[in-house]
Amino acid sequence: MAARLLLRLVRPLLAGAGRGAGLGTAPSTALSTAPSTALSTAPPPEKKRWLRAYLELQRLQAPPQRRSEKPNWDYHAEIQAFSHRLQENFALDLLKTAFVNPCYIESEETRRRQLGLDKDAVALQLQDNTGLAERGLRFARAYLAQCFEGAYPELPAKGIEALVNFLTSQELVSYVAQNLSVQDLALCRDFPAPPDVLQRTFLAVIGALLESSGPERTGIFVRDFFIPQLIGKDLFEIWEVVNPMGLLLEELTKRNISAPEPRITRQLGVSTVLPVYFVGLYCDKKILAEGPGETLLAAEEEAARVALRKLYGYTENRRPWDYSKPRQGLAAEKAISSN
Repeated sequence: MAARLLLRLVRPLLAGAGRGAGLGTAPSTALSTAPSTALSTAPPPEKKRWLRAYLELQRLQAPPQRRSEKPNWDYHAEIQAFSHRLQENFALDLLKTAFVNPCYIESEETRRRQLGLDKDAVALQLQDNTGLAERGLRFARAYLAQCFEGAYPELPAKGIEALVNFLTSQELVSYVAQNLSVQDLALCRDFPAPPDVLQRTFLAVIGALLESSGPERTGIFVRDFFIPQLIGKDLFEIWEVVNPMGLLLEELTKRNISAPEPRITRQLGVSTVLPVYFVGLYCDKKILAEGPGETLLAAEEEAARVALRKLYGYTENRRPWDYSKPRQGLAAEKAISSN
């Protein structure tokens, strides 16, 4: 073992001695390789340092350009690629109609009229997506309501309506449409497409899928793109309840449970500027829920919200959404019947 350690220490010294001997025995070789080494380590000629940053600034300041204005654009091929990207079977005529917005038809007819074309040439033989968007919105709302009624049977109608309104709101639907690159295919007057146009276009795509593939495939499509948007969302961030304690009293009365009694369970920093109170709600000498707050009233309201989440089955540690339930097809049938 000692011999191996000694050998490891001696090897670098022998290597250094060998390099020194090489330099001493062949000075001409070292001198001959010096210029080539200097040339190889020199920095290669390149553009000015500021040029790359300047070009990037020019690219960022350039106005947005439509995808159709760039080279190698084939609208029919892009429509087919959109259908395959979503792995859905669309009727191409319906899918093309879903991307035609009324503002596009109006702007094109105005432009043709300004060019002095005849009345027959001014009118566009296109159908807008208003009808498809209305059918898609009705189906999406009905299907989502049926899904929530099956998943959370204790949730009242106002809570289900709040969830459905949140998932079909302009902000969320336009966000989903933008992530699916709907704005590159939507035919509209303005670019980038405004949120209301993106919402109408995506709902029209749902309507086109409903007429092309039926309610079952459309229900799966709505489920896969809308329901995951609830991940990380609290129930009372979506459903605004002004008086949670009053709502809790109503729910407990329906279930023949006595009124809750609030009690302070813990408190910290009462004499400071940032106190924390924990209030527990007791029913029949059993704790129903507990919540924190900066004041006693805030802690009591938070405890009431915690109790409501437990009653409705919409807690933070609830089970993930079950995407394999066979009754999803039943929900789609109910949605299309109500539609």
